[in-house]
Amino acid sequence: MSDDISKKLESKINKKLISKMKKKQLDDGFKKGKVINEVLDKPTVMTLYKMIKDHIIAYVNGAVSAGKESLLFWAVDEKNIDIALKIYLISTSNFKKREPYIIGDPRFLRLKKGTKNLVHLWARKEFRNLSQCHGCGIPVPEPLFLSHNVLAMEFIGENGTPAKILLESEINENDYHEAISILKQLYKKAKLVHGDFSEYNVFKTKKGLVVFDLGSAVDLRHPNSHEFLKRDINNITRFFSKRGISVNDPSEVFEDIIK
Repeated sequence: MSDDISKKLESKINKKLISKMKKKQLDDGFKKGKVINEVLDKPTVMTLYKMIKDHIIAYVNGAVSAGKESLLFWAVDEKNIDIALKIYLISTSNFKKREPYIIGDPRFLRLKKGTKNLVHLWARKEFRNLSQCHGCGIPVPEPLFLSHNVLAMEFIGENGTPAKILLESEINENDYHEAISILKQLYKKAKLVHGDFSEYNVFKTKKGLVVFDLGSAVDLRHPNSHEFLKRDINNITRFFSKRGISVNDPSEVFEDIIK
């Protein structure tokens, strides 16, 4: 019975969506001309539309940043609170390069073939990693909701403008020690290694650093977790060193984290 209701609901949303697309607008929560474009396929638009109908978000403004694998949209909920929507692109082939971060992670033993399945698994992986970190008090965007290839989470920034990343910020020695502390908290508390930790994946806010893009983060039981950790340490150490900040020896930092 529930399946019939679900199919009817999906059909109703589909017909309404097609009707509005013919009119070249989507007025129920979508700002005209900002969301419907060539990068969002019909299933993704339907997912966003259903999130509006389910009162998860009130409306979507538009894209605030874009990468090879995903787009970040600025949305707002019914309490006028900003929400970040990370939409993983089904059409991209870049996710094939992400398999080493999934294969070997005991939390994700079943990897179905096909780009769509890989993208959906990657979205679930990032949601789970964010949840593990947020539950441990590690500074990450709070995960709010996941549906297929759309991840809703806390918006780090103000009025639709994301906070500056480390690369764009004025930095000091305290930032370096805070970055290393986050790596240590990931390892000790969340039992994770980021796998892609760099000046591009850390916000600098008034309250301190916030790490994001945790789709690549792996469980400590992953056979390459220590190699990924060494690379994370080297990457962030290199960045701060180039900026003239006093840094510790990466090998000593590694030993301190895993001890």
